Amino acid sequence: MSNKGLYTNGSTAISAKVDSIPLRDTDVTQPGQDSIGSLVSNATEQVSRLVRNEVELAKTEVLGEVKKGALGGGLFAAAGVIALYSSFFFFFFLAALLHLWMPWWAAFLIVFAVMIAVAGALAFVGFRKIRAIKAPERTIESVGELKNLVPGQAQKNLAQDNSAHYTGTPAPTGTPRSGSTAVKTN
Repeated sequence: MSNKGLYTNGSTAISAKVDSIPLRDTDVTQPGQDSIGSLVSNATEQVSRLVRNEVELAKTEVLGEVKKGALGGGLFAAAGVIALYSSFFFFFFLAALLHLWMPWWAAFLIVFAVMIAVAGALAFVGFRKIRAIKAPERTIESVGELKNLVPGQAQKNLAQDNSAHYTGTPAPTGTPRSGSTAVKTN
């Protein structure tokens, strides 16, 4: 096995070890000596580094689990393919069993009809399940409420929401201008 990557010349080995999360020394500032701007800048930089390092830590932890999941998924896929191909032999067995009481053509026709009926029933149930899917109403409502969290935006968003229900151009006083109509849509 070579140490070269699939699409690169380098190694694909990833070290899953994070020794520490390096941050700047917090004691380098002198109390009362630094400006508020430099303190905010330092804090912002440290939070940014912390977030980046936490993301790297999460990547290294998840990488091993993803490999296990990929291997398990591949094994399930192989099992599914083998089961799919072996089902052919089961249906052939059913036709051979029916041949004990009837001609070959009738046995195969019965097995075919049963398979089509089962496939049709599964398709019908699947279609009904898909038609029953609804929009995530609670999530939509929750996201709509987020607009009101920004100070000063609640009134602006309320005005935008109210004007979005009209297809025409309403007048500022609420009465339609001449030549335009305000039609409320639901």
